Amino acid sequence: MEEPVTAGRAHRRSRATTVILRGALATLLVLATAQAPARAAEPTPNLSQSIAADQPLATGRTTLTTGHVDLGPRYVDDRWTLLIHDGTQAQPVWRDPDDTLLRVSDAALQTVPDDPAYAFLGIEAGKRVYVVPQVQDQDVVWLGWNTQDPRVMRTIDRGVTLTLLGVRGPGTLTTYLQSGNFSAPQPLWRSAESKAQPFWVEVNTHTHANWVFSAPGVYLVAVQVSADLVNGEKVSATRTLRFAVGDATSADEAFAATADIPVPAGQEPPGEAPAGADDRADGSRTLLITALAGTAVVLALGLVVLLLRGRGARRRAEQERVIASSGGQR
Repeated sequence: MEEPVTAGRAHRRSRATTVILRGALATLLVLATAQAPARAAEPTPNLSQSIAADQPLATGRTTLTTGHVDLGPRYVDDRWTLLIHDGTQAQPVWRDPDDTLLRVSDAALQTVPDDPAYAFLGIEAGKRVYVVPQVQDQDVVWLGWNTQDPRVMRTIDRGVTLTLLGVRGPGTLTTYLQSGNFSAPQPLWRSAESKAQPFWVEVNTHTHANWVFSAPGVYLVAVQVSADLVNGEKVSATRTLRFAVGDATSADEAFAATADIPVPAGQEPPGEAPAGADDRADGSRTLLITALAGTAVVLALGLVVLLLRGRGARRRAEQERVIASSGGQR
């Protein structure tokens, strides 16, 4: 008569153990993914390049209309910042975003496909938009990003985070990657979303993407680049990119434009955050991680208790069977 009871208890313990294991795994998954930025797809093929450590920082205003251009972190006077790498000439140079205008000409006009895969653009099919393409078009500026400055590669820990903080312009800006014509698009930045939008970029990466502007005019785009350094420091810088979209858009107007793009909470570069803001953000993250870790510990202890009880129950059942067997022999 004891066997069914023992089996029932074992079955209940097995179910409880399964529940605890699932809870522990779910908690660990949350811990692993909390606060993790999106990860951009693999770099576009055939984008191998190297950047010399002595490439100069050019001065004076310039407008880039065609050719190869990248955003990239670099040190200027030992200070971490975000610059524009200008590869449109025989001798590449770095440029200050404040003095650089990215001209997106009418040659960039394309039609939004009648395909649900592009619904994330938020633009009706058939409308004409300005596209800086992922694959180079010789008549359009070709904009990407890299993490290939030699000093940057030596000092950063695994990679950097590029974050869109905000956009000011007459329309929307969407940046996305697409690996071939038959792969689904991977949206990275959408100005229609009023929140910080980070994605992760590995060290020694060179990638180009599609930049879609819904209307002509002047666009100011606030971008932050941040990283953990191998020496334990954290660095961050925020710069504003200038775009003149459409042939009729005035370069003078674009250079004169200003915009107070608010920085989302928790995204302020070191030294620019309001007093106590970083502490509050770090405290909230620490509290969340501590709570999740505590939950995982409790679940693990519960599992240990169940296992110990199970072993004890099995020993008692075995003893009862031995006693019953001995009694039967007498």
